[in-house]
Amino acid sequence: MRVLVTGGTGVVGAAAVRALIAAGHKVRLFSRHAREDAARWRGEVEVRTGSVASDVEVAGVAEECDAVLHIAGIAEEKPPEVTFARVNVEGTRRLVAEAERSGVRRFLYVSSLGADTGASPYHASKRTAEEIVRRFQGSWLICRPGNVYGPGDEVISFLLQIVRGAPVAPLVDLGDQAFQPLWAEDLGAALAVALDREDLSGRVLLLAGSETTTMQDLTDRLARLTGRKPIQLPVPSALATLGAKAASVLGLRVPFDDNKLTMLQEGNVIPPGEVNALTEVLAIQPTPLDEGLMELANSQPEQLEGTGHLVRRRFWARLEGVTRYPKELFEEFRCRFFELAPEATLRAAGEPVEENRLELGSTLTLDLPLRGHVQVRVVEVTNNSMTLATLAGHPLAGVNTFRFEGIPGHDLRFEVETCDRSATLVDGVAMRTLGLFMKRWTWNAFVERTAQAFGSPPPVEVQTEEETLEGEAEKQAFKEMERKIAATAREAEPDLQEEARGKMAEAAARTPV
Repeated sequence: MRVLVTGGTGVVGAAAVRALIAAGHKVRLFSRHAREDAARWRGEVEVRTGSVASDVEVAGVAEECDAVLHIAGIAEEKPPEVTFARVNVEGTRRLVAEAERSGVRRFLYVSSLGADTGASPYHASKRTAEEIVRRFQGSWLICRPGNVYGPGDEVISFLLQIVRGAPVAPLVDLGDQAFQPLWAEDLGAALAVALDREDLSGRVLLLAGSETTTMQDLTDRLARLTGRKPIQLPVPSALATLGAKAASVLGLRVPFDDNKLTMLQEGNVIPPGEVNALTEVLAIQPTPLDEGLMELANSQPEQLEGTGHLVRRRFWARLEGVTRYPKELFEEFRCRFFELAPEATLRAAGEPVEENRLELGSTLTLDLPLRGHVQVRVVEVTNNSMTLATLAGHPLAGVNTFRFEGIPGHDLRFEVETCDRSATLVDGVAMRTLGLFMKRWTWNAFVERTAQAFGSPPPVEVQTEEETLEGEAEKQAFKEMERKIAATAREAEPDLQEEARGKMAEAAARTPV
């Protein structure tokens, strides 16, 4: 069947679209940046660009669709345009009306665990939206997932970045609030299964992981996983609220606001006596928490958005006396990368690596002085170059390219080109002081070390060039980075879809006929 998916670009949405494709459904994606967001699915997804907050953009979006999977929503307001009332409530009302007008048979709404009792404005908006869905004239189903984690989520991924890079990990109160994290791919598979289950019409399903944890326990698990041991600092909830407000004024990202603090304090677990529909109804086998955290640690999203203009820097040296051609040199470079950059590892925690050749999609963990562990990913490989993109949590947003070019005896050279900007305002301040000095020193030393490793006699003269990109030049550079990242996502998608297909097949085998 043809399924309209709203909000199919976040942590939950991407997993749901993937599972729907794996199940053989046709997917129409409706989001503000649908065309760019759908690039990873190689043309398997129809696109409709727009927002659920717009009458004009919603009109006609569900035509010829058999079902609607409504995921789009916000967990944090940015008044006056982005509010719970406009997006979560009126957006749902708009989608239900459009689905009825278009003759859609089935409407599945993704709500939130605790929506029926939660005191936060977010839960209140979800509660109101659920009432709207219950009045849908066709078959409806409401799913209430608990805390969902996956690459780039706003809670556990952010905690991972803190554990990796900060000396202190703050905990609200004692950090003992209970919740049941749910791996995004498990939820995606569950939603695809639920959409096919006509027998579930008119029901509300509670979905959560099988393990109950706390922020303190998660911090401990992530510390073991990454080999980092930040000090755990309890922060009274009142003080945490003030800190969140101050950070918001400064434009800094924090994992909680008033709304999220309320939800955290209420707990996020399936109430006693209630059924976890993930396992008991939909027969999805949940991913063990430690396994999911390991996957999370190696699958953080690329980070291109930052603060300030992009700056392109080049560091290069001629390979004097070297008689081999760029392609041959580059193949050896891929195998010797960890010798030339000993602070890099392919694993989450920094153990010695067994792999001897970098491949497209490889994720590397770097140990940066004064920063801790950050990550980069190989997003492009040619016959003479390799590009690595920074991942969420890195102090820079952008890419680094390693390149051999020229011919022996005629300007044969090795070059490192960086195109990036500071990820946050705080990182920007650090880069303007010690950070920029460290970056220049690091790449100069890396180019010199690489040139000598491939036979260029000392002294090696490293040359540098720097250019701040503005206007059209900056736009083109950003688009080129997006292109490389989208290509990497497309390469990974078939394997992810196969995993989803296997998870749903196992669920079908466990479900009584």
